[in-house]
Amino acid sequence: MVAPVPLYQAKAEFFRMLGHPVRIRVLELLQDGPMPVRDLLAQIEVERSNLSQQLAVLRRSGIVTATREGDTVVYALAGGDVADLMRAARRILTELLAGQQDLLAELQEADRDAVAKSA
Repeated sequence: MVAPVPLYQAKAEFFRMLGHPVRIRVLELLQDGPMPVRDLLAQIEVERSNLSQQLAVLRRSGIVTATREGDTVVYALAGGDVADLMRAARRILTELLAGQQDLLAELQEADRDAVAKSA
């Protein structure tokens, strides 16, 4: 019998699956609605084979779906939770970068003060 995977390990594997720039970009683009592969390819500007590999990972994970419409394959987010996750990541990064901007401003002010004192 296979032992169940602890929740923290399953979460780590989920975030590892997200850990590729092309996959993140695909998820960002699909927040606006379903998109055919040709449009994804035009927006992301990677080799077709690379995009295909990354789409397959996302599809196997169950966070995107693929439907065929004639000769075209259209991808969509499997649910709204993925879009929520992408928005949360954007908010977190915005806060982190704002904190870094504050630190940079403090360092620049300290440099100006040091120069003024030495003059």
